[in-house]
Amino acid sequence: MKAPIPSESRGADLHVEGLGLQIGGATILKDVDLNIAAGSLVGVIGPNGAGKTTLFNTISGVTRPTSGRILLDGEDITRMPIPRRARAGLGRTFQTSSLFPRLTVQENVRIATQATRGGSYSLLRFPSARDAATEHAERLLVDVGLEHRRNALAGDISHGDKRKLEIAVLLATRSRLVLLDEPMAGVASGDVAGLVDTIRTMQRESGCTVLMVEHHIDVLLDLVDVVAVMYFGTIIAMDTPEKIMGNPTVQSAYLGKGVAA
Repeated sequence: MKAPIPSESRGADLHVEGLGLQIGGATILKDVDLNIAAGSLVGVIGPNGAGKTTLFNTISGVTRPTSGRILLDGEDITRMPIPRRARAGLGRTFQTSSLFPRLTVQENVRIATQATRGGSYSLLRFPSARDAATEHAERLLVDVGLEHRRNALAGDISHGDKRKLEIAVLLATRSRLVLLDEPMAGVASGDVAGLVDTIRTMQRESGCTVLMVEHHIDVLLDLVDVVAVMYFGTIIAMDTPEKIMGNPTVQSAYLGKGVAA
């Protein structure tokens, strides 16, 4: 049975319990516990190889864990196929763009809108400007500040604008839990502030829960409500940004090694 299309106005709780992953005898994730309330904005930091992207892969269904479970609003999604997770309200961006580069900015968002609303969408038929999916796509492009680029090919826009477009696509799919994997990676310094504002707007206006990995520590600490610190495949601390920065364990294991410089 298909999962119902979730409401746009509510985030989802995420509970990760005892999550573990072993590959070829190597421990990649070990006893990872996360309790994230609906509507929270949570950052995940840690040195390279700490397991951050692997954690995202297991939550989103790209990788199946060897132990533990993942609950989305109380529903066990640990072994749920990726399409069902998407219908249940889980959306994700990757470190590299997953857009349709030869379609326009508007077409990328409209396809996501149409897929969520149901029905078919043909690129051989020019959509009406008053079509419901087109109008919704236009509103989302305004929300992320890309209305002026609606007719540009997605492959031709800047990296920062691609990240904004990915967020518009996530909003079109009505994701209640959004995983952002290094959204600032490759973004020009002049575009970072605009992308941060876009993420804030997305979380505030949609009410979605956001879990993000980001190597720009100063940007992340200023953006999120809570920070989870990963080290050697496990969570060693989870608290407010201020308390994380003053945590002796975090300073010794992570920040003290100059990673945040």
